[in-house]
Amino acid sequence: MNQLDTIAAISTPYGKGGIAVLRVSGEDAIKVASRVFEAKSGKALEAVASSRSVYGYIFDNSNEKKVQIDDGIAVCFRAPNSFTGEDTVEISCHGGVLVTQKVLSALLMAGARMAMPGEFTKRSFINGKMSLTSAEALGDLLEAQTDEQIMLARSGMKGVLSGAVGEIYNSLCDVLAAIYAHIDYPDEDLADISHEEALAVAKDNLVRLKRLSKTYSTGRAVMGGIPTVILGRTNAGKSSLYNRIVGRDAAIVTDIEGTTRDVLTETAKLGRVILRLSDTAGLRESGDAVEKIGIDRARQTAESAELILAVFDGSRIPDEKDAEFVEYLQTLGGVKVAIVNKSDLGILPEVNGLLSKFDHICQVSAESGNGFDKLAFLIERLYIDNDLDTGSDAIISNARQAASVGSAIEALEIAVNAISAELPLEICCAEIENTLSALGELDGRTVSEDIVSRIFANFCVGK
Repeated sequence: MNQLDTIAAISTPYGKGGIAVLRVSGEDAIKVASRVFEAKSGKALEAVASSRSVYGYIFDNSNEKKVQIDDGIAVCFRAPNSFTGEDTVEISCHGGVLVTQKVLSALLMAGARMAMPGEFTKRSFINGKMSLTSAEALGDLLEAQTDEQIMLARSGMKGVLSGAVGEIYNSLCDVLAAIYAHIDYPDEDLADISHEEALAVAKDNLVRLKRLSKTYSTGRAVMGGIPTVILGRTNAGKSSLYNRIVGRDAAIVTDIEGTTRDVLTETAKLGRVILRLSDTAGLRESGDAVEKIGIDRARQTAESAELILAVFDGSRIPDEKDAEFVEYLQTLGGVKVAIVNKSDLGILPEVNGLLSKFDHICQVSAESGNGFDKLAFLIERLYIDNDLDTGSDAIISNARQAASVGSAIEALEIAVNAISAELPLEICCAEIENTLSALGELDGRTVSEDIVSRIFANFCVGK
């Protein structure tokens, strides 16, 4: 898609509202908007001061006869002082579905083309108005459903993560520049850099990268969600637990064994952690063909889950099937939390003995909600670093960022080992360059067009 095109889109949500905002951006944005919008004062849009709003009339000029569509407000933002870094015009009209579509059609007929999803933000990134991590944070802000997500997204938009990565990048660039300057101009009176100095800088930045990498557990728990499965025998209270966490009656709950026959999945908040939560069929031997499929799916879901909430009926004396369930849980790779349900009925001593192999145990009542604050605290402790401030600390929030930091760590570790072995510094330069390349991908300095396109394709049209 040609980045020099002038683009237009509706930036407010589809539907009826008080006002709607349409955005036009590109080299000819003001010219295109002036073909549609006429100020009541008669002053041309080209002559209106930047960021100054002007009232006027919106016309459709596509036919021989000029037809007024609506009246509204236009604001011009001239490059580079705009969101996209290009000339941009925002037109506010009345928020009816048809009138908004007619204004958009008029802009397209006047010379703009329809913007692709996220294209305004993509242009902002390409024109250097924001880093790639800041753009991702903006996307997270648009999707935010919790206060914690808003705080983390706002931190990313302010460039906290970008700034932390930039400090490491610039520090390593300085080392690389000093080494290459000495190699290229050995006879010049340039400051040499010793193995010890290079090693100290490399080690310091390796520590900073590893510290940054550890923040992904918190970032993912807050923003992306932990793949979580609820497992248990029939009638242990799995669906009641699921409904309590989700906050509504999403799963059918009855006294009949085998009620749940498929995997139900919802994204839910528990404390400060987002769970990608799956409710599953009760594990047992069954001759019912449909239930057997549900049990197989439950086991498949459990194998890929990172957090397993194993539900036990605390009011029922355990039998050999419960022991088999505990042994099965030990074969799974995820973090296991034993949920002793029906605590309001009293927990039998035999249940506590059964759960001696578990590191994490929590007693709850899915019926009354008792114990869920303790469960939330337990899961927060597993995934969230309370020493981190999501509003001000640099935190990795998605898999792409985590992969880039991981690649940078791997390359810098090789460089540190090479410098420690006192190999010629120019040999070590290759791995330092690989570190810079990985950090460049993280913040968009060297990222591929394919990755950029995939990131912005997740944005809505008009943003």
